[in-house]
Order: sequence, then C-alpha cells, then structure tokens
Amino acid sequence: MEKTTFNPTVIRKDFPILNREVNGKPLVYFDNAATSQTPRQVIDVIVDYYSNYNANIHRGVHTLSQEATDKYEQARIKIQKHFNAAKSHEIIFTSGTTHSINLVANGFTSILKAGDELIVSAMEHHSNIVPWQMLCERTGATLKVIPMNEEGELILEEYLELLSDKTKLVFCNHVSNALGTVNPVKTIIDAAHKVGAAVLIDGAQAAPHIKADVQELNVDFYTVSAHKMCGPTGVGMLYGKEEWLNILPPYQGGGEMIAEVTFEKTTYADLPHKFEAGTPNICGGIAFGAALDYMNAIGFDEIAAYENELLEYATERLLAIEGLRIYGTSENKTSVISFNIEGVHPYDMGSILDKLGIAVRTGHHCAQPIMDFYKIPGTVRASFSFYNTKEEIDILVEGVEKAKAMLL
Repeated sequence: MEKTTFNPTVIRKDFPILNREVNGKPLVYFDNAATSQTPRQVIDVIVDYYSNYNANIHRGVHTLSQEATDKYEQARIKIQKHFNAAKSHEIIFTSGTTHSINLVANGFTSILKAGDELIVSAMEHHSNIVPWQMLCERTGATLKVIPMNEEGELILEEYLELLSDKTKLVFCNHVSNALGTVNPVKTIIDAAHKVGAAVLIDGAQAAPHIKADVQELNVDFYTVSAHKMCGPTGVGMLYGKEEWLNILPPYQGGGEMIAEVTFEKTTYADLPHKFEAGTPNICGGIAFGAALDYMNAIGFDEIAAYENELLEYATERLLAIEGLRIYGTSENKTSVISFNIEGVHPYDMGSILDKLGIAVRTGHHCAQPIMDFYKIPGTVRASFSFYNTKEEIDILVEGVEKAKAMLL
C-alpha cells in the first residue's frame, strides 16, 4: 500500500464512529489504550470476507476455502514482515495478548521445577501477572518483581540484582497501559539472556505506537492484540522463536493442530498449526493484516511524531489545572495520561466527562499493583491516537474543569 501524507483531518474521515454523538455532544474518543477505533478500510475487508468468500480454511479443495486460506496465510506473512520475524511459522494466531501469554505459561508447566525463579515487572497488566502466578503454583517456581520509582520507571539496578542462574523467565510490557512508560526492553532482554533466561514482552500497548523488530530485540516471545491497532477484537498474535515453539507442547488439543490421530497415539502438526487448534477467527486474522496495511500506509514514524505532539500539548494544558496530578512522568512515554484531581474520585470524573461526550477510562486499568504503589484507588486515563486532535484535547480540559467545579 502506498504511503499517504499525514493529515489528521483527512484521516478522521476513515473512521465512521468519530462522526457520532454521545449524550448530544460530538464524540471525543480518548480510550484508545483500551481499544482503538476501526477505519472503513478494515471494516470493508470484514464485509468483503463474509459477503464473498466465507469458508473454513486449510485442506478444503473448493474455491472459497482456498481463497480464504490464501488470504489468511497472506495476513500471517504481513504480520511476520511488520514485526520482522525470521519465519512466518513463528507467528501464531491467537485471540489476543491474554491468550498468547497463557499459551506460553501453560507450555512452561512441564519445563519449570521447584526452586526456579521468574521475574515480572511492577507495572504489568493483570494478564501478564496472573498466568505466571498460576504457573508458579503448578510448578513450585518463585515469582520476583522488578520495582518501579515515583516517575513510573523500572529500577534497572534492582532488576540486575534479581537475575541469577535460577532465573528461567522474565516478563515485561513494552509500554505500560496505565502510565504510558516505554520500558527499556532491549536492556532487559540482553541482561536476561546472559543468565540463560527466556523473555516474553507484552507488546499490546506498544504496537499502536512503535514498530517493534523482534529480531533486533532478540526477544523470545512477543505478544500483540489487533484491536489496539485499528483491527478487530478477538484476534492477536504470539511471536515465538522457532526453537522455543518447538520445545513447548501444544496448548489445546483438537482439529488443525494434529498430524495423525489414532486411539493409541496422536502426533502433532508442524508450526504454526501445532498451536492453532480448532477453527480460527479467519476474518479477524485477515482484517488484522488489513489494519497493519492501513497503519503502515500512514507511517509509524509519522504516527509517533504526531501522537507525541498531542501528548505534550495535553500534558501542558492539564497540568495548568490546579490540584491535578499526572501519574507516569517518564521522559520516554507514549500518548497516555493518567491523572487525578485532589479530592475527586476518578469514577465521578469519568461519569461527568461521559455526559459531555468524552470517553476516558477510569479505575485501576487492570494494573492494580501500580495503583497500590501510588496509594490511590485508580486514575482517569486519557489515551490519544493519531486520529485525535488538539481541539479535542481542549474539549477534555474544559470538561475536566467543569467536572472539578461540580465535584469540589
């Protein structure tokens, strides 16, 4: 797809939902970290699939099945190229990041033993904490935590002290969903590999903003959800190095993931099918590829530059409001602002903003340990995408000031 000239006014026309009103006000959508909106180019691909070649994939001899299979596997190759995986079979289609992480955690059940150690960061989403806690319960392994500081940055000196020859796995998000912090994942990966540990990076929040190169990172596993980057819900990917994917056992049994089945013994299919039991989200996979085409046509460098402009503008304007505190002040962060106003509960703020047509997220953002660190019940989170504008940020600031006047 040819590259387009970046123009947010033109880009907004690609997103039908941005034309609607909420509570009689034009929609201002600032909940992009939870899920991004979907452009008509991706919606058209979904409609085209169900209108013209809806069929089950692989092994079908009829035309519709072959067409669907070709489009699905082409999407896998698009994902491979986007993340620069060495081989297309290192891309496993999943239902999203949570599924991907659980797949890996389940696989390590037969590898870990009592006394082994896992390391997780203090700023993880619950989906990158709970599966590892469950793995520790099954195996007797121990979970250790990389601490963070007041700015919302990991304390790398303490991480290096946690590493030892007992460390088998390290988990960290590329970008914090609650704070927007971009973590130094290359440093984390390199240090883990020196002690022989594997690393899984949760890329769900990074993927809309950063074009990760899995070979350059030398990461063992990398996870992404399509709905964070203009694609549909219910589909995502797990990247895994071929050698690791060959070691891990299948996560689920069923059709598609087998080579041969008898009542005496079953042999498993080659990668990637070994991990893709059952009928997949075929349309979702194809639409995921279309979403990558769309974002790459705009350009990730252009997206990052514009979103950083929005972040700086919103930060300056919000900090001018008396009593407002921003959580997550790392210099290296993406376009997420988590904030509270002293004396105002985040839920109350979010409810009033919704009445004004402004969609933000409130609560602990599935990152309760971060909220416990700051000793708060939650935050108001405004997260910006490349289809947002400074005019919308002005509306947010007015809304926050109005809510503050009503609640204090």
